[in-house]
Amino acid sequence: MGIARWYDETILPKVISLGCGSPEVDELRREVVPLAQGAVFELGCGGGFNQQHYDTLAVTSYAGIDPNGRLLEAARKRARDRGWEVDIREGRGEDLPFPDSAFDTIVCTYTLCSVDDPARVLSEMRRVLKPGGRILFLEHGKAPDSGPARWQQRIEPVWKHIAGNCRLTREVSGTIRKAGFEIEPIGQGYFEKAPKWAGWMEWGAAKHLGA
Repeated sequence: MGIARWYDETILPKVISLGCGSPEVDELRREVVPLAQGAVFELGCGGGFNQQHYDTLAVTSYAGIDPNGRLLEAARKRARDRGWEVDIREGRGEDLPFPDSAFDTIVCTYTLCSVDDPARVLSEMRRVLKPGGRILFLEHGKAPDSGPARWQQRIEPVWKHIAGNCRLTREVSGTIRKAGFEIEPIGQGYFEKAPKWAGWMEWGAAKHLGA
């Protein structure tokens, strides 16, 4: 096993759990995830951080993908335990293995920062989302202030290699809006317990306006 593979399989999951599974981050998830309803698709579902926050009675079915196949069986079990119809697959956001207009809600938390092609991922999400459906998002990204933004540019080349391809300089709401969604903001701001270069958060809903 090479060093890179060893790091990705052994160390990276611990790094992600530390950053994305903290109680403070969990508080933000509680503002977004319970809004999901109907047929739900979650991008990057393998970590299971969102599972406890869904309104079980509002969700009729649950689908998801994650590139880390080792995490998926646990995610499937958690979803089945909630009594949902479950379809969780290994895959990438750039090529979603689901038909057009299949979902009422898409949940995307701390995932757009790490995909290879965010525009293509959002195009795919728009394809599989029903007109009038919503993406519920919670993401970190490019800081609006020049000082933190400059640090993000300096740190990102190293950061993306140790944090699972996580990019610090990607816009959040602007990128989603360009993909043809209407943003319904819930909140934004710097995360108090993180340095500003890593702590700019935006969360809300993005509505599919149709063709």
